[in-house]
Amino acid sequence: MDLIHKFLNLVAPWFTFFSLCLFLPPFYLFKFFLATLGSFFSENVSGKVVIITGASSGIGEHLAYEYGRRGARLALTARREKSLQEVADRAHDLGSPDVITIRADVSNVDDCQRLVEETVNHFGRLDHLVNNAGITSVCMFEGAPPDMTNFRAVMDTNFWGSVYTTRFAVPHLRNSKGKIVVLSSANSWLPEPRTSVYNASKAALAAFFDTLRIELGQDVTITIVTPGHIESEITRDKHLSKEGKMEVEQDMRDVQVSAIPVASVSECAQAIVNSACRGDRSLTQPSWYSATCLWKLFFPEVIEWGCRLFYLTSPGVPHQEAPSKKILDLTAGEKKVLYPSTIQAPEIKTD
Repeated sequence: MDLIHKFLNLVAPWFTFFSLCLFLPPFYLFKFFLATLGSFFSENVSGKVVIITGASSGIGEHLAYEYGRRGARLALTARREKSLQEVADRAHDLGSPDVITIRADVSNVDDCQRLVEETVNHFGRLDHLVNNAGITSVCMFEGAPPDMTNFRAVMDTNFWGSVYTTRFAVPHLRNSKGKIVVLSSANSWLPEPRTSVYNASKAALAAFFDTLRIELGQDVTITIVTPGHIESEITRDKHLSKEGKMEVEQDMRDVQVSAIPVASVSECAQAIVNSACRGDRSLTQPSWYSATCLWKLFFPEVIEWGCRLFYLTSPGVPHQEAPSKKILDLTAGEKKVLYPSTIQAPEIKTD
């Protein structure tokens, strides 16, 4: 057995190198051809039934509007009932012929089962499932309580919420040859400090749905979306504190986001629906974030060194003194250019 492994250790790298040189150019040419073909034969979602979790704000809210404009019938779910109804009313005005709202917490498996059952009972089918619900936490790992229980909600919502809902939805999606859209994050590969639990939850999502894509085969198409900084409550820095409470701290947002431009949520939603209708495997929005994945793959030490230098301060120095925030503060008007007006105020939806 040791001899076999020694042989593979010697052969596998060279075999991979020459295979990439030989097959990568034609493979990407073939993918380009399929992408071009897909843009001409994109799915028409008019009349299709779509579940969107976390639809009361942010990307989920604007996905409801985008699907609504295209005539899809919607089942919108979130915990904030009043805000959810407001989104539903606007989606209906934009063109959705039928919108229902379901108050649910996706971290609760019974709620996930109920929201799928209510959708299918009302519409009689299910075509798209959009797993969007998510929260973040912002805290240095050593600053968290030793038992870490306050941060379980991040994994329960971001990862298990998507897994639960998908488990109940898959039989219906198989029947309709439907689609699953999963909101992961560029943080699934970018090791941004203070968001270790959030980053892990998004990386787990990507790994889970990559595997599920193989298990489901051609019956259900899965699109994994990895957004960068998008206009939402997260880029207002609504996050779970180490005490386990949701709070908004825009100074911390300035540290974490810094001078990185925040993309429009409506453009992001449009790109996601276009990608899902084409049947794409993945989408990174804005697309330039894809370059950071290459840096992480080929120069991981550079990425780690940059994050450490950019985001962290010396022990005992407050986070407001981080270089990332100082860079943003150097130019008084820079934030007005880089941040949409919707995230410059600390107010968030509360009901």
